[in-house]
Parts: sequence; structure tokens; C-alpha cells
Amino acid sequence: MPFAFCTREREWCEFAEDAATGPSITLCKSLAARHSMVIVAPILERDDSHGNTIWNTAVVIGPAGNVIGKHRKNHIPRVGDFNESTYYMEGNTGHPVFDTLYGKIGVNICYGRHHPMNWQGFALNGAEIVFNPSATVGELSEPMWPIEARNAALANAIFVGAINRVGTEVFPQEFTSGDGKPAHKDFGHFYGSSYVAAPDASRTPGLSRCRDGLMVAEVDLNLSRQVRDRWGFQMTARYEMYAKQLGRYVEHGFEPQLVRDTFFLNSKMNKETL
Repeated sequence: MPFAFCTREREWCEFAEDAATGPSITLCKSLAARHSMVIVAPILERDDSHGNTIWNTAVVIGPAGNVIGKHRKNHIPRVGDFNESTYYMEGNTGHPVFDTLYGKIGVNICYGRHHPMNWQGFALNGAEIVFNPSATVGELSEPMWPIEARNAALANAIFVGAINRVGTEVFPQEFTSGDGKPAHKDFGHFYGSSYVAAPDASRTPGLSRCRDGLMVAEVDLNLSRQVRDRWGFQMTARYEMYAKQLGRYVEHGFEPQLVRDTFFLNSKMNKETL
């Protein structure tokens, strides 16, 4: 589907569709039923019930050709004049986990991978596998790519499917994208390199950086429990302490818990007085 980035071109909105009956979803329903698959289908959703609002949405389709549910992207990038909120805003679906025939699935859409607590939100809701469908280019994020999904898998005792597209799109109109370069017509090279990360810090090799590919990975979901039992990250976490800290942080007038070294502070003040 010709899904363009925020390139000041509005023609792509015509490809937005209903998350239950749109053409992409209808196709995926038939494929899921034919092959007894669960399909995670990212689309541009048009919400007819709420003023034709546009969302960046992933629809989860079950092996009976049924729509299990959907998740709308939580985090919207705003980097220079690259601002996806021109087209859609932060999602309102929280961190849903879909209990499917093959496992409990979460979908951390694209830019959400940069936020550790976004991964944690899916894990707290019981996700065993979190997929991260992305469309990101080399100069923007490639150094982070091999690290973030792997860290998320380890920290949350989950499997992660890190998925990135390949290729380069060229658009009719020039645009800028927050990288300080003159206006141009292409967004850059989408570097692929998709892989699967496991909760024990292992990972598969990555797919090609420049060609479409298919990865088949067999995962043992029991590994998550083994890692939790061995390391106890979740058992030893201090969620109540974190919750209090975050509760204070979001309040107006928040003051950091900063302990100053009064000895050096007083010495500095005395020197300035002298």
C-alpha cells in the first residue's frame, strides 16, 4: 500500500480505510483463514464514527478470518519539521494484548520502540511476543536498530519481532524532513534488517538491508518464564516506587529529588563573596 511519510503531500489520505471492512483488511482476512494464520496488518485507519479521524493503526486478524482487535500508535515523532501529527495524533487504545491461538501478541508501532515504558506497557498486560512494524531510514535510526528491540526483549522477558521495510520512495513534490538538508523528493533508504529477539538476549540474524525477505523463526514461549525465574527482573522491580515517582513527575510544580553537596555549594558562595 502506498503509505507516504509526512512529506507535505496529502494525496495519501485517500488510502485510509476502515479497520474492519477496508480493502487491505478484507484481503488479510481471507489470507489468514486460508493459511490458519494470525496476521498483524498495519494500515492507515479512517475512523468514520469520529469525524473521519485518521489513525496509524495495526489490526490483528485471527485464523478464522476474524478481526481480533486493533491498536493505534501511541507515540508520534516530532523531529524538526518532520511531524507526523500533521496526519494523525497519538492513539487512544492504550497497550492492548491480543490473546490469540498462537500466543499473546502486542504491537509496538514504529516510533514507539524509542520509549522503554511503551514496551513495558505491553509486557505488563501479559504480552509474550511484541511486534514492532516500522518504516525507518538509515541516517535517522540505523545505529539504534540492533539494540532497542533486543533490550526490550531482555528487560521485559518477551520475544520481539523487529520489522523494518526496505527501499526508497520518491514523491512528486519536494519536502524537508527535519534533517537540515535542502528540500528533496525522497525520504532516504529504508534499511530493512528485520530480526527476532529473544528474552535471553539472543537474536536471529537480520534480513537483507536492501531486499524484501521472509523470516521464519520458531520461538519457545516457555523461555520467557525460564528467564523470569532465573533473573527475577519483574519480581524485584519496584513498581509502587516508580508509580509514585511518575505521579509526582506529571504534577505541576514537580521538584526533582536532588541532594546538593552543601559543602562545595557553601565554599563556592564564600569564594564569590570574597
